[in-house]
Amino acid sequence: MRKRIQKQAHVEETTDLSLPMASSSSGVSGEDDEAISALAEQRDHAIEAAIQTTLDAILVLTPHFHIAYLNPAAAATLRVPLENTVGHRCTEVLGCKNLNRMALCGTSSCPLVRALEQRSPLPNEELIVGMDPDHLYEVSASVNPITLDDASSYAVFAARDMSALKVANRVRSNFVSMVSHELRTPLNSVHGFIDLLLQGHMGALNEEQRMYLGYTQEGVQQLISIVEDILFMTRSDLGQFEVKQQEVHLLSLVRQVARSLQPQALKAEVALHMDIPSNVPALYIDPQRIKQVLNNLVANAIKFTPPGGVVTISARQHDEHFEMISVTDTGYGIPIEDSHHVFERFYQSNHSQQSKMGGYGLGLSIAKLIVEQHGGTIGFDTVVNKGTTFYFTVPLYHDNAPL
Repeated sequence: MRKRIQKQAHVEETTDLSLPMASSSSGVSGEDDEAISALAEQRDHAIEAAIQTTLDAILVLTPHFHIAYLNPAAAATLRVPLENTVGHRCTEVLGCKNLNRMALCGTSSCPLVRALEQRSPLPNEELIVGMDPDHLYEVSASVNPITLDDASSYAVFAARDMSALKVANRVRSNFVSMVSHELRTPLNSVHGFIDLLLQGHMGALNEEQRMYLGYTQEGVQQLISIVEDILFMTRSDLGQFEVKQQEVHLLSLVRQVARSLQPQALKAEVALHMDIPSNVPALYIDPQRIKQVLNNLVANAIKFTPPGGVVTISARQHDEHFEMISVTDTGYGIPIEDSHHVFERFYQSNHSQQSKMGGYGLGLSIAKLIVEQHGGTIGFDTVVNKGTTFYFTVPLYHDNAPL
């Protein structure tokens, strides 16, 4: 495959250094040299045959996002000619979108950009690829940056069609959505009647009755939140989730979040601070969805910060197109074994603090989904027993239109 890449990319072919090389001074006989060459040739033929016959689409791209190579499966999947596609930009061939059909090309969420910037493999990205609106494919893709012996760099994009599996998942999601709807209606009724009781519409209550009704209301509210989150995820899986972006001023939004979570912070004996400059540029976001992201991150930070700790919401301009918002705590930190799973749905750490604090593992998955739908990225830095900072980027508002 390397020879084919270098030929199609018009770069000089280099020697394969992964095999022992024979020389006059190496002590290797002529027969041994011929045997090594034969084995190398067989190996190259086997690799070439595997790449040519696999049903997975494989493309190799230059650092400037031009196609250097594609196998027959990629040409068939993307409905492009095998011979004439080399040299084209990936935006003309792949047209990557996320599952909500938001274009990723030219954004920081592009998997090729992320893999090349991080210089590490990017596995299991769920994407929609293809330039023909009538023939789009849902794929599970991986991007692997490579450097050849001549120091030339490429990114290998491998994708597997997941369309059939997605159909089965949609059936499951429809079922979950239906059940969640059926649960939400009676739960809202219970919540409403508890409110009426607490307001005294059914007669005066003593302190003990109010206390028990308060516990009941908290439990019902938690169940409603779980149902709402599950409905949110299933709608996203079905492609029914969209953001309604508008001009929003961050300081006002953060104040609303801080005000709503102040009782939780007081109960946990955690100080809640804001570090938002008054001159922060306007954002182009869905205010309800970004408020949901901040609520999830700040509530988690409060939950995993011991009494006497501090949670800080801050912001700074990430670049000319994006603002970065951060939530920093002085809490327990995230153990290294959990760091690769924090954005997975329903993931539960075995850490003792997690078992004490509870939760059902959807908040960070939802936050990631919302941020990516805005074209931003989300991540975190953590030090065990010192604290964690979650940060995400959202687009700035310019000229009353998205960037």
